[in-house]
Parts: sequence; C-alpha cells; structure tokens
Amino acid sequence: MLSIALAGKPNAGKSTFYKAATMADVDVGNYPFTTIDANRGVSHVRTDCPCLDLEVRCGDDDCRDGKRYVPVELIDVAGLVPGAHEGRGLGNQFLDELTNADVILNVVDASGGTDAEGEPVEVGTHDPVEDVHFVEEEMDLWLASIVDRNWESIERQSRSPDFDLDEALVDLLAGVGATELDVARTLRDLEYPEDPIAWEDDHREALASEIRRRTKPFVVVANKVDIAPEGNVERLREAADHVVPATADGELALRNAAKAGVVDYDPGDPDFEVVGDVSDQQREGLDRIREAMAEWGGTGVQGAMDTAVYDLLDRITAYPVQNESKWTDGQGNVLPDAVLLRRGSTPKDLAYAVHSDIGDGYIHAVDAREGMRISDETELEEGAVVKIVSDAN
Repeated sequence: MLSIALAGKPNAGKSTFYKAATMADVDVGNYPFTTIDANRGVSHVRTDCPCLDLEVRCGDDDCRDGKRYVPVELIDVAGLVPGAHEGRGLGNQFLDELTNADVILNVVDASGGTDAEGEPVEVGTHDPVEDVHFVEEEMDLWLASIVDRNWESIERQSRSPDFDLDEALVDLLAGVGATELDVARTLRDLEYPEDPIAWEDDHREALASEIRRRTKPFVVVANKVDIAPEGNVERLREAADHVVPATADGELALRNAAKAGVVDYDPGDPDFEVVGDVSDQQREGLDRIREAMAEWGGTGVQGAMDTAVYDLLDRITAYPVQNESKWTDGQGNVLPDAVLLRRGSTPKDLAYAVHSDIGDGYIHAVDAREGMRISDETELEEGAVVKIVSDAN
C-alpha cells in the first residue's frame, strides 16, 4: 500500500490532520510532542469511480455515489525541532519513521501561531514561511549523516577493480527507498570526483539532498487557514511548488458531524449540508467552516492527499475485473478493487499489482470499456477497467 507521512514541527496540526483523515482515536493537544510513538492508519485518496459510466453504482464500501476512495497508509510521527537530525527532540525517531514513506505532507501552521519549537504564540507573530524548508533541510542533513557514516565502506569498495559506484550507492541507499533509477538519475545530475576517496562533505550533502528530493517529495499543507492572517497562504505558495490550504480542525468537525448524522458530507466535497438538529453554537461553528471551505475550495485534508498521490507521485487508478462486460469479480461484485499504479504502467504491471502469481501467469488483457484485447505495452490511463487473463486465475 502506498504510504503518506505527515511531517512538521510540533503543534502544527499533524495529529488533528491524521485523526480527521483516518478517524482513528489519537491524542490531539495544544502542546509540543502530542505524538510520541508513530501512529499508522488507513486513509484514502479520492477519484471518480468508473461506475459513473454504468447504469448502477458499485456496491463497494469505498465508493460513495461515484466518489471512489482508494486506500493508502497514513503515518503521523513526532514533530521536528531545529537540530532534529542531531537527535534533538524526538528527531531521530521521527526521521527513521520516514524511510518507507512514498511522499511527505509538511504540515505548516499558516496562522503563525506557533514558534519554531512548536510553542504556542500570538497568531501572526511567527512567519510560517520559515517552516516550509525546515523539514526538508533536517531530512537532507539526516540523510547526509547516513551517507557520511557509511562512506568509508564506499571508499574501501572503490579499491576493487570491479567497483561500480551506482551499485554501491544503491546498496547504501536502498533503506531510504532509493532505486537503481533514482541513483542513476541523481549521479547524472551531479558533479563529483570519479574517485570516492576524493569526495568532500559538499558532494555527499548534494547527493543526499537530491536522493531525498527524488524519494521523499513534499507537499506543504498550509494548515489553520481559517485563522491565518491575510496574505500568509499566498506567501507560502511563493515559497513552495505544491501548497494546499487546509483546516484540519474543520475537517475533523465535519467528519464527526457526518458520523453523528448531523451533516451530509463526504471527504473532499467543497461544501456540506446540515441535515440534523444543531444548536446555535454548533451552527455558528459550521458556518465558519463553510466560509473557509468557500474561500479555499474545501477543508484541504482530502485535497492534500490527492495532490500528493495523483499530482506529485503521478499515480493513476486502475480497476481489475474478471467479467469484462459487467465489470465484476467472480462473486458478481461491481468494480471491487482499485489499484494505484505509476503513470505509464501496463496491463502486466497491473497483473503484478494484483498478485505476483497473476503477474507470473499473465497471458493477455482486455480493455473492459471497449471490450477489446489490448497490447501488453499499452499504457493504462486513469479509470482504466481491465480484465487480466492469467493461468493463475
């Protein structure tokens, strides 16, 4: 399952975001290090379900009238403070938890109501732009320290006549999710001495930063926009490539209200409808949430995860079926499974994503939308419905 990690300084709203996105029971508090041990849960990214093209909607629990929610892992770990890569705060524990994440949501307090250490201050007194690159820099330095600690081994290997730098770095960096392709592209983009013994700290830090950028891309979540001073979000957008305004508190309130039957709301909707009895105070609170949603296009919690997966990681959703005419599995369930694939994936990639045995026994595939057999080299598109024919079926 694809993994999304929540990063940021303490008290920026990570745990609230996590609880809103997973509805898991976690501590949420207005003090640093609310989270000590990492929380791991299942959340979802949202896309349009192919059942919208059918006369009936699929009965899958993750589809709500054509809004398809595809499972992903969400990790909430302890907050970072300056010097985390040297072990300050819970830094090493935090950074170690990120090694298996595919993408990182950097949750920033857009209101400027927490200082660099995560301590509450008057709203607007801290510049949230300072927090944008802080997490990236800590991760870069942490990864650079790993490279530095193991560089002597690289130097020893380099004395062998069959030494290959790419292979040595893949072995070194595999633990942080770097692939052969990541290493090859990184070395292609860097300038460095041919002999590893001649490498200096700057070379190793540049290597670490580029590997981190490729293996742990960032989306900035501009949290607490409902109380942020005017102009803060725009300045955050100038400071980072991918910024999603959000109110995790608002999302959590709506999720709880929907669970109680007070509002009609699905995660990612731009608005909601009050369908139950509410007090004057509750209505005022809901009105404030609606105002923020109207300004920013929603609460941003679902939008941040969708941006991370579909935009930054460039994933598509494909739907494997057994019956290409009815789009069902062997039990007659319509579109029972949704699989996240890298853009450019082929039917055989989908087969392996379903199960390694299905991939090993792959024979051919059928485009269920067209009812036609498709080439093994066909690049699948978002919403592809595919029948995999395999001798393992």
